[in-house]
Amino acid sequence: MHRPSPSSTLAKGPAPGSPPVVSQPWLHDLAICVGGNGTALSGADGSMGGGAEGFFVDDERVLSTFDLRLGGAPLTGLTHTSRGSVSEFLGSARHLGNPGPDPTVEVSRRRVVDGPTLTETLVVTSRADEVLDVILLVTAGADGADISAVKAGSPPGAVLSVSLDDGSGPTDLASWRSSRLDTTLTATPAPSSKQVGPDGVELCFDLDVPPGGSRSVELTVRSTRLEGSAFPADAVSGREVWAADLEVVADDPRLGRLVSQSLEDLRGLLLSDPDAPADVFAAAGTPWYLTLFGRDSIWAARMMLPVGTELAGGTLRALARRQGTHFDPATAEAPGKIPHELRRTAYTDETSGMSLPPVYYGTIDATALWVCLLHDAWRWGLPEAEVRDLLPALRSAARWLLEVAAPDADGLIRYVDESGHGLVNQGWKDSGDSMRFRDGSVATAPIALVEAQAYAVEAAACAADLLRAVGSDGEGNGDDTLAATLTAWADALRLRVGERFWVGQGAGRYLAMAIDGLGRAVDGVGSNMGHALGTGVLGAADASAVAARLVGPGLLGPFGIRTLAADNGGYNPIGYHTGSVWVHDTAICALGLARSGFDAEAGIVAARLLDAGEEFGYRLPELFSDVGPLGRPAPYPASCRPQAWAAASAMALVSVALGLAVDVPGRTVTVSPPKVAAFGGLRVGGLRVGEATVTVTVSADGAVSVDGLPEGFTLLGR
Repeated sequence: MHRPSPSSTLAKGPAPGSPPVVSQPWLHDLAICVGGNGTALSGADGSMGGGAEGFFVDDERVLSTFDLRLGGAPLTGLTHTSRGSVSEFLGSARHLGNPGPDPTVEVSRRRVVDGPTLTETLVVTSRADEVLDVILLVTAGADGADISAVKAGSPPGAVLSVSLDDGSGPTDLASWRSSRLDTTLTATPAPSSKQVGPDGVELCFDLDVPPGGSRSVELTVRSTRLEGSAFPADAVSGREVWAADLEVVADDPRLGRLVSQSLEDLRGLLLSDPDAPADVFAAAGTPWYLTLFGRDSIWAARMMLPVGTELAGGTLRALARRQGTHFDPATAEAPGKIPHELRRTAYTDETSGMSLPPVYYGTIDATALWVCLLHDAWRWGLPEAEVRDLLPALRSAARWLLEVAAPDADGLIRYVDESGHGLVNQGWKDSGDSMRFRDGSVATAPIALVEAQAYAVEAAACAADLLRAVGSDGEGNGDDTLAATLTAWADALRLRVGERFWVGQGAGRYLAMAIDGLGRAVDGVGSNMGHALGTGVLGAADASAVAARLVGPGLLGPFGIRTLAADNGGYNPIGYHTGSVWVHDTAICALGLARSGFDAEAGIVAARLLDAGEEFGYRLPELFSDVGPLGRPAPYPASCRPQAWAAASAMALVSVALGLAVDVPGRTVTVSPPKVAAFGGLRVGGLRVGEATVTVTVSADGAVSVDGLPEGFTLLGR
């Protein structure tokens, strides 16, 4: 995720007569549901109007006003919930019905988003003594704003012109047109009247609700594309990408609740590749990043491998189709490079001057992570034919690592924005102020991230493994030679990391976040080091030092691992990458700890993240502050929710709790839970081992049983 670079001057407020200061709108208190390329954001009462509220399709706001009044007055919101593509609201019309303190007229709203279609069912229920004869007024309109303008805090645009249709009945009530979409509003039953008002179309419904009875109205907002989009990805509807019977039952019941909510949220983020609709990937997050992101989509698919390889296969192919073929500084494209993000149009942030093309390659790590995902998916049972089809992309990615990624003589993988209007930082911490020395000063480019080196070492080993096992087909493709070159290259890079990135002495020795453009170790203590665990870049003693630092008081807080240690001069617990807790970051650290044999530490980190899930109602946000009132975490106000790699982190917790690893080509399954169970006894059904569906049960004392293991497989434990 990216955020503008910080200003170099202190804000003193606007000068007299200057334009008003605009800020990114906040999301933390909104009701949000998402269904593919459509997402709806509203207030707690279900209404839309102002800020980031609205219904967005293909990154364009097709509904910015959605107001409901019963008997001439707005409703009082009572409660609401959102889960995947559905939001539900309960409100009260306190001014109607029987007099007295008890409300007797309520309105429930059920909102479902399926791609470009929003369907809302309104039910008015009366428990008053007499028939309720009342007018329901619905106002709907749109400003057609692009998501980049909304994110920048631009005020709503003018209401789009509304056309009223002459016909009566449940269809063709009103329509409006934006730059890329044509939107219609329909209702069942038909309204008693309709007219165009200052905020859009106004629909009146005459309702007569008997005592103890109810009346319902269904509204549908549907958008269709007017012209070709740069990335017309559509929702995945009615398709099971993982086992429908996936079930997690633990002694700690919170784990099952977190997994259930997270998988519904992740399901809502699924999109199909417009160039191959059978291929599915996870959009990064809503509302700001509802599209294909290399790094985010890869990590989400990687964490979800225990429940199947379909998401991984679709993600791998969608990115491979857009793999770089030539050098272009404006887009950061290079041969073999995996893209960072795809948009429907160019993405412009007027506050920072950042301008990204529809296909942007400004990422230093997505290519290596793509290779790692292909290897892991192969181990989890991605059919060999699908792996072979991706070998050309694998070879291109490997050559990018060998020939392009490390342009300087020191052999480290570096990045710098050559365009002048792209991302200043191109790792996952991509805000302009994320790379901090211990005194809080900001590092300068070109920067070599420690996790980018670690991913590359792992990717080179993974690519060599795949090329030897699958690629060498006797047709002279040189895969054995390429594999040997990758192995030697990884060995050399591993030595460079050991020589360049360690700072401090003795027990205080730790991995720096990066090497800056002047060759200095960026000695801020950050979570970056946790991503190196389990990649093969660290020896046993070095891994032990990293594990100890991760769970030490500077980085590990009550709800997760901080992006920057609390003793850093630039520490801000609610800063985007300068002290906040990112869910996926903490989950990756937990996985790395588990892969490296630090089971106890992995269990501690996983338990902290589950505590965070409970605090956020089991819908994990993109990031948050672990410093809040009464010992509770505080939301980062503009955080995406749901967000793909945050939602997928729930399955990472399951993997940590089981100590799970699968090698379908080697016909082994490893279940090695931590000695101290993070969540007590645990049973997980719906796990996939190749084509087989298995159930793993781990008792509170560590006893393991596996049902459904394919014939010929061996069950191992560490």
